[in-house]
Amino acid sequence: VQLQASGGGLVQAGGSLRLSCAASGRTLINYFMGWFRQAPGKEREFVAAIKWSSGTTYYAASVKGRFTISRDSAKSTVYLQMNSLKPEDTAVYYCAADYPPYGLRPEDYDSWGQGTLVTVSS
Repeated sequence: VQLQASGGGLVQAGGSLRLSCAASGRTLINYFMGWFRQAPGKEREFVAAIKWSSGTTYYAASVKGRFTISRDSAKSTVYLQMNSLKPEDTAVYYCAADYPPYGLRPEDYDSWGQGTLVTVSS
């Protein structure tokens, strides 16, 4: 599956952004779709994931209550709505696809998008 992420940008603390990840090449019904992020000098970390077939969602503790992952089956697109952004959310955000067995670690994911930069100013 090929993934194309978009929607990053510069936003002030407290603001919002919505990231999009368009998928192509395969049906997503059996996939987990995830968002990860990597700040300069840090490891890539899990942000959120959604099981495409059921819509069940998973969040990192650091973003729960502020970020929402969703999907649009008709568009084969997964979204990450980010509200109440903080400077520590600054990172390159990647979308990824995971075929069973599912997981929430970067090494569990099989396909990756190119990343989109989110910068939150204080």
